[in-house]
Amino acid sequence: MRIGIDLGGTKIEGIVLASDGSELARERVATPAGDYPATLTAIGGLVASLERDAGRSCPVGIGMPGSWSRATGLIKNSNSVCLNGQPLHRHLEALLERPLRFANDADCFALSEATDGAAAGASVVFGVIVGTGTGGGIVVDGKLVSGPNGIAGEWGHNPLPWPQPAELPGPECYCGLRGCIETWLSGPGLARDFRDRQGETLDATGISQLAVAGDGPATQCLQRYADRMARALASVINLIDPDVIVLGGGVSNVDTLYSAVPALWTRYVFSDRVDTLLARAVHGDSSGVRGAARLWPARD
Repeated sequence: MRIGIDLGGTKIEGIVLASDGSELARERVATPAGDYPATLTAIGGLVASLERDAGRSCPVGIGMPGSWSRATGLIKNSNSVCLNGQPLHRHLEALLERPLRFANDADCFALSEATDGAAAGASVVFGVIVGTGTGGGIVVDGKLVSGPNGIAGEWGHNPLPWPQPAELPGPECYCGLRGCIETWLSGPGLARDFRDRQGETLDATGISQLAVAGDGPATQCLQRYADRMARALASVINLIDPDVIVLGGGVSNVDTLYSAVPALWTRYVFSDRVDTLLARAVHGDSSGVRGAARLWPARD
């Protein structure tokens, strides 16, 4: 058995995963917003509670926003900014009194879906989270690719490819640059696009429901979004040529994306045809925490 912890911006979720992939226990608590010491305490309490359910001490894998800097040993690139500049690894290992394994939350999502999800058995998998932020992870032959800088798959902080004149210079991103893919494809990015045109604030679900009902502006908003996603994913296909791209996060629940995006990305991919499959995550919101547990090999 192993424990997975998914450290998110609004919630911290934990599971106990059995060697056969079944979930033996699951709990979640609210993330103490902007409070780093309280976040450590919350994770410690969650692990203790899950181990009581499991009846034993378990190895713990943690999925987190951002990544660990190999230069400083501190967290970098996290949109949960209270983590940035903190030695999260050292603090949690001291608190839990054991070695831990960490990975970016999008990496955990990709690992989960490549193991027993929508991309099970595929050789090269790109996992995408389009939610509050936009992240990605790469799995090759069942193993995560992290790279020497620990940022493999961070497609959200590349510029939107083939930008239209109206898309320049692009929205400001928390990373300090403008026009990042995240600013266009995240849930807030989709909502901003609709609000800027219509003056009404709706989330991805609301916009999608309006479009299904035949609302013209909502339909046009999703068409713009689908074309931006097609451009962004085409650049990934041109670079790593994955067998499967799996979508997760709140925006992945927009049903029309799975037909609209592949219909559009062919014009941007440097090939005469595109056989890459675009798939919805099998494990949904649970993929991140399941992937965090799978950072450790199964043991009975």
